[in-house]
Amino acid sequence: MKKLLPILLALIGIGGGIGAGVMLRPPPAEVVEIQPCGDGSDIAKSAAHGDDYGADHGDEGSTGPEGELREYVKLNNQFVVPVVTESKVEALVVLSLSVEVGPGQKELVYAREPKLRDSFLQVLFDHANMGGFRGAFTNANNMDVLRNALNEAARKAIGDTISDVLITEIARQDV
Repeated sequence: MKKLLPILLALIGIGGGIGAGVMLRPPPAEVVEIQPCGDGSDIAKSAAHGDDYGADHGDEGSTGPEGELREYVKLNNQFVVPVVTESKVEALVVLSLSVEVGPGQKELVYAREPKLRDSFLQVLFDHANMGGFRGAFTNANNMDVLRNALNEAARKAIGDTISDVLITEIARQDV
């Protein structure tokens, strides 16, 4: 009996510790994912009706406001931006960007992509440091400020070849 009592108390202590750990575990972090272009349900509906809207057209382009043909260049990798508060990373923001260029200018964008990415990262870090990714970071005012800063940085890096910067995906993961 003297040898059985310590083993029994150890098992009860381990079981109580595991139970307390399970009960006191914090809830999982919430992931906020925004798709500015919609969820794709309209494409599925049009494909079901047999029209060509849902077809993959690649980077054929579209017409700009002046009626000229525009092309869209998706930058190869996503941008990861830390949101820092009091010397501690609070969250990570992941963005995918595309740029709108004139016809035949895609190769120029790919050739100067490292400089363009550096300019974009500097703008994104500045935006994060000013608190642009805290709270309701996807409201219209915050997104307009970010888009305008990205457009300005793109024009400084490459010139007037780029007519617009598109934020195609944005997600924030709290750490």
